[in-house]
Formats: sequence, structure tokens, C-alpha cells
Amino acid sequence: MGLHTIIDSRIDLIRFLTPDGELCENTPLPVSDEALLHFYRAMTRTRAFDGKAIALQRTGQLGTFASALGQEAVGVGVACAMEARDVLVPSYRDHAAQFLRGMSMAECLLYWGGDERGSDFTNSRDDFPNCVPVATQVAHAVGAAYAFSLRKEERVAVTFIGDGGTSNGAFYEALNMAGVWNAPVVMVINNNGWAISTPRALESAAATLAQKGVAAGVACQQVDGNDVVAVFEAARRAIAKARAGDGPTLIEALTYRLGDHTTADDATRYRDPEVVQREWTREPIARLRAYLLCKGLWSKEQEAELLKQCGAEVAEAVATYTSTPVASSDAMFDYLYEEPPQLLKDQREIARRFAPAK
Repeated sequence: MGLHTIIDSRIDLIRFLTPDGELCENTPLPVSDEALLHFYRAMTRTRAFDGKAIALQRTGQLGTFASALGQEAVGVGVACAMEARDVLVPSYRDHAAQFLRGMSMAECLLYWGGDERGSDFTNSRDDFPNCVPVATQVAHAVGAAYAFSLRKEERVAVTFIGDGGTSNGAFYEALNMAGVWNAPVVMVINNNGWAISTPRALESAAATLAQKGVAAGVACQQVDGNDVVAVFEAARRAIAKARAGDGPTLIEALTYRLGDHTTADDATRYRDPEVVQREWTREPIARLRAYLLCKGLWSKEQEAELLKQCGAEVAEAVATYTSTPVASSDAMFDYLYEEPPQLLKDQREIARRFAPAK
């Protein structure tokens, strides 16, 4: 038997806007001016929240926080492509998408403040709470998507994972079953270049992370993750494909983490400041702003008004968060089991003894 070509694949990069905010040649934008303004406002809103959340953590008013600084286009682009009936299965850096899905800023602050009520969304109640264990959220998303198929529901599960998470066994297992079940799921790799302090080059020898979908029989795509239009369009296509019964897609969004991994990290200890400075010239908000200004769709006055509105919204959320009465220590144990095992009952009693007096 002679040799045969088994795999002949190609990963194309989707991009509409250059880092300078110019339209790529021969690639007309697939969205309206109104949509562009919506993307811009949503990314700016997320960044305003990020800055305040870090300030709260630095002053002891918030627990550890994972910033989305520089990666706003990934969450905004994907969430804008979803329909209300779809389900978001987030990790811990996906508040840009969660805000668009209906999670309030006050709920986000409660979550990072260690309050269980921060995962009990008033809106988007079918969306999953934040998942901190690395890569397990992908398995949750694939399972939910499989359930949609069994119920013959035209819904799609969407999940995010970091570049480092794709080296985790849970990711490969979930990816494999997504292909086997032809599950209506879209998995988005937020490739921000770092798995805490481990650079992308030491995480995987694969030329792209998107190509990990090939072995699982999952369609794969790479996008410029700092181009919100490209992210939206890739997610829109993938979600439409999944909803039509044509299976899962793995999207790798190339972006850069401009901040620390979390507020417990200090990226200045392991990153080249010249690289970080260079990446600031490619970040998503400035890129879209440049395009909008050039086309006469935005002005300095509109920018000032937007920042004012975002600041007021964030301030209101902070006031709600700081005035919320502290929950009982029992909340840590209330939602794990219908009948807690004795070990947890013992821990609950210990927590009650050390809880602050009311």
C-alpha cells in the first residue's frame, strides 16, 4: 500500500482592521456603523470597570481579581454574536462577555469579593457561573451542548479558555467529545500569550492552538483577537454553524494580556517592558477608536461623554457592592449538596464559630 495524505489542513487568520485602525485591503466590514459603536462602548465599559476593580483590590475592598485589560475585544465580539437563548460557560476572565449577557457590575464585584450571591445572576440565569479550575469549563460547555442536541433545542453553548488551559487534559477530553457528539458548542481560546508567567512558546509546540481541533474532527479558526470585528464575525459564523447542526468550532483569538495574570501576580518580574509597550500600540479599543474617528463616526465630545457614563455606572455598582450586607458563612456550604456530608457539616460549624459578630 502506498503512502497517502491523511491531513491537509490550513489555518487562516481573520482580520478586518489593521493595528492602526485602517480597513484591511479588499475586506469590507461585515457589520453596520451602529454595531461598531456598540462594540466600542462595550469595550470601553469593560475597561472602566477593570480599572476600578483593581483599585478596589489594592485598597483591600476586593479579593484577587483577573483583569481583561487589552483583551476586551474577545469577550465583546463573542457575546455580541450570541443570542439570548444560548448559554455562556465562562472562565474567570470573561466579564466583558458576561456584562453583555446581563451580569451586572455589582454582581461581578460580589463574586470577586467572595460573596456567593455574585454567581446568582439576576439576568442571564441560564449562563454558568465563573469556573476557576482550568479547562473544566470546556467539559461543562460540551455537556450542555450535547444536552441541547438530545432535547432538539436550537441553542449553542459558548465557552472561553486561555492558551495555557489548552495544554490541560480536560480540554483535550472535552474537545474530543465535542467532535464525537457533533455538539453545538463554540470554544474560544483567549490566547493572551501567557499562562500566568509561562510564555506561549513553552506551553505548546503547535504552530497554532486552533489546529488542536483537527485531531478531534472539530472545525478550527484563528482570528486577530484585538480586532473586535474579526472576533464577532468568526463567532457569528461558528454559532450559526453549530445552531444549524453542523458541529463544533474551535476559535483561537490572538491577543495580549496587558495587565498582570491576576492582582496576585507581578508581570514586571518576567516580561520584557519593550514588548508590553509595543503591544499597547495594538490594543483593541484604540484600534477601533482610530477607525471610528477616521470615518467621522466618533468625536472627542462623544468620548468624554462615554467615559463620564461609564464612570457613573461603575461608581453606582461599587456603591451597591460596598453597601450589600455581608452574607452568612453558611453560604459557602448551602449549594454543594442537598444533604451535606458530615465533614462539611463540621466545617460549617467551625466557620460559624469564627464568623464576625453581627
